[in-house]
Amino acid sequence: MFNPTVAYRQTPAIKQRLEETRARIVTSATELIHDHGYAGCSMAAVAERAEIATGTIYRFFPSKGELFAEVFRTACAKEVAAASASAQKTLEAGQPTEALIAAVRTFSKRALKAQKLAYALIAEPVDPLVEAERLSFRSAYTDIFATGIAQCIELGLLPKQNPQVSGAAIVGAISDVLIVPLGKGHADPDVVPEIESFVRRALGVSIKEQTDAHS
Repeated sequence: MFNPTVAYRQTPAIKQRLEETRARIVTSATELIHDHGYAGCSMAAVAERAEIATGTIYRFFPSKGELFAEVFRTACAKEVAAASASAQKTLEAGQPTEALIAAVRTFSKRALKAQKLAYALIAEPVDPLVEAERLSFRSAYTDIFATGIAQCIELGLLPKQNPQVSGAAIVGAISDVLIVPLGKGHADPDVVPEIESFVRRALGVSIKEQTDAHS
């Protein structure tokens, strides 16, 4: 006899299908932000791109805020991982200060390659749940820079300073330089070397190192 108190057990096949549907929803939402920004997305548009009913989305994400919080979380993790990997590769080559610049360069260039997505991640008005992910994104980038700055200070390559404050200032500077052109959809790639030079000066990289970096 059927016992309604016994929890329904999903088979492995059903679990896999649900996971695939959820992943397709997140991918479709990410693609929409990439093409149209946060304001240009809706649950109906996500459903159409994912080729599912709009109601199906709500089985996984009760609101637009919860869906796009997941989108931001996933996208931010990829961006932070890319910057971190770039810095680590340069650090392993024995260039601690340039590892910081490598992270700056990666952050900036990836933003310029996906301008609507970058604007959404950095500054576009969003749901409070999404804003929380944005703050985590900025915090993660700050930690990357702060860790690198602290290492360079210990090696005597940078003057004494508060690594966390300087790291947050770098994130703020990059964001402020890019925010208006990203919002207008025509950020100029030539701005990246200018951002790099500013960060070197702001951190106190020696003139010799700055010259060597440009030679």
